[in-house]
Amino acid sequence: MADDSPDVIRRYLRAADDSDFEALASCFSPSGFVIDEDTKYEGHDEIVRWRRELAGKYVYTSALTGTEAVDDTEYRAFVHIEGNFPGGVADLTYQFDLRDGAIASLNIAP
Repeated sequence: MADDSPDVIRRYLRAADDSDFEALASCFSPSGFVIDEDTKYEGHDEIVRWRRELAGKYVYTSALTGTEAVDDTEYRAFVHIEGNFPGGVADLTYQFDLRDGAIASLNIAP
């Protein structure tokens, strides 16, 4: 990842790659949330549950293909995934909204 990407985004992506769901959830603010496949997961416990369910449902590899700053609080990470999910391959955009050094929201979309 680019050196200018915020630390919290680098920590989130590392935790996701390592399947460390507690570390991943700790990147979010207490009221932080994720929107993935049109479902909202809010707060630490729901975010951990989301990642555990995802890990139990699919096996996949991911590769970060780029990042960009939209402004001081919004960042995008572009991730290519391949695995046993419908379609087998996807290019996703992770839209991060940061507040006070934590992820306030993350929207994952094709």
